[in-house]
Amino acid sequence: MSADERYVVGVDFGTLSGRAVLVRVRDGVEVGDGVHEYDHGVIDEALPAGARLGPGWALQAPRDWLDVLRFAVPKALAAADVPASRIIGVGTDFTACTVLPATADGTPLADLHPARPHAWPKLWKHHAAQPQADRINALAAERGEPWLRRYGGRISSEWEFAKGLQLLEEDRDLYGRAERWIEAADWIVWQLTGRESRNICTAGYKGIYQDGGYPSRDFLSALDPDFAEFPAKLGHDLAPLGGLAGTLTARAAAWTGLPEGVAVAVGNVDAHVTAAAADAVRPGQMVAIMGTSTCHVMSSDLLAEVPGMCGVVADGIVPGLWGYEAGQSGVGDIFAWFVDNCVPARYNQAAAAAGLTVHEHLTALAQEQPVGRHGLVALDWHSGNRSILVDHDLSGLIVGQTLATRPEDVYRALIEATAFGTRVIVETFEASGVPVEEFVVAGGLVKNRFLMQVYADVLRRPLSLIGSSQGPALGSAIHAAVAAGAYPDITSAAAAMGRRVPSAYVPDRRRADAYDSLYEIYRGLHDAFADGRVMHRLRALR
Repeated sequence: MSADERYVVGVDFGTLSGRAVLVRVRDGVEVGDGVHEYDHGVIDEALPAGARLGPGWALQAPRDWLDVLRFAVPKALAAADVPASRIIGVGTDFTACTVLPATADGTPLADLHPARPHAWPKLWKHHAAQPQADRINALAAERGEPWLRRYGGRISSEWEFAKGLQLLEEDRDLYGRAERWIEAADWIVWQLTGRESRNICTAGYKGIYQDGGYPSRDFLSALDPDFAEFPAKLGHDLAPLGGLAGTLTARAAAWTGLPEGVAVAVGNVDAHVTAAAADAVRPGQMVAIMGTSTCHVMSSDLLAEVPGMCGVVADGIVPGLWGYEAGQSGVGDIFAWFVDNCVPARYNQAAAAAGLTVHEHLTALAQEQPVGRHGLVALDWHSGNRSILVDHDLSGLIVGQTLATRPEDVYRALIEATAFGTRVIVETFEASGVPVEEFVVAGGLVKNRFLMQVYADVLRRPLSLIGSSQGPALGSAIHAAVAAGAYPDITSAAAAMGRRVPSAYVPDRRRADAYDSLYEIYRGLHDAFADGRVMHRLRALR
């Protein structure tokens, strides 16, 4: 070990767990990692105190996030023979929009009012605010609000304003007690530094912050007079990505085992920070972070209106470029739902006998089929549609099932449906004048080689793969290196510390041609059910 070698720590807060990675500043080599599973996971049926939750709710517990600092970070340090004195910074990232109400000193209202559902942080996949999102969208369209175009014409029920309006309308007293409405990405940095800060990424994509401000007081008052002052809970002094949020407090140093006073990077979103880990921060490089859901992020020097995009934000991924985001609300979650609820016991037994998971067993059976043999086409809307329809009251659909349909047929059709959904997003960007020049894949699903090949064939383009299994955590570490002054900017740090494998998967022309026929059917179903008339009625009957 060189006497002057330096290291940084990246901490990624995911949906079910948090992970930390210790990274060498010189070249991005990961020398230690640690994972901590959340005790509460996703709170979607009942509060820990017992109160039942309605459909579409998804909450988390702030204590779980602090436990990641207490357990995952020390595990990462223990896994590497690196003196703590060599560590110069720490960076973090979070799922978003994961947002919580807090007091002015940062105390989560969940700690003070644990029996009230709205006191708890609302996870990114909390979709119970769809009625509020619909009202925001309708009023913004009616008034011609200019910011609406930056979000493809519709904002999502997952975002800060929809969730905030739901809080106001369903627990007005608690809304008044919430002196802060803060993304978990910023709240965790607050716990590390003792200083409140807000980052440009979550504010721009999830908080409707555009051209120096939030939606006007007049607009918000038209939604509800008591909503007019909502931006006061959000914070206006936004910090740039890669910036220094502060330094590690003595309390946080005791939690983590890191040296007091090291640099703490400005908060960030798990998907957006992954672009640096893949060294994909130049215009035209779209990064798809594929896990429970998929987020598509891309930098560009062009500003355009892309229908159904989650947002375009100046400096939203790297300073100096426009950052675009789109996404799919369910991908890995859809496969998990199918395995957990729709697979006969004999498949579980066969998988166990072969030493495979059920996912691996179904994948092995599915990949033996020629394209189209199962006779199925599915819509990947089991968790709603984030892009390009921006409607979380839509639902899944499978067409073509017969008495001969087998579980592996449906499993393959669901994989293909998510690939078709991605193709809709890519084609929409390019039709809007924003070219996608390289498609880079990151996230847990890159381990499934069959799935990756399906995506290459459906997209009719090569897939590049991130060179790390800890993309968000590595990306956060890269941002920590910039905040600590080891690199002048994110682009140079990503070039030195990030990595990817270009064209790791290439499309097969025969399969791609066959998929074109299935995709045509998918687009027909997509457009036929896009208005929600059938699916909204079914949801209302629930």
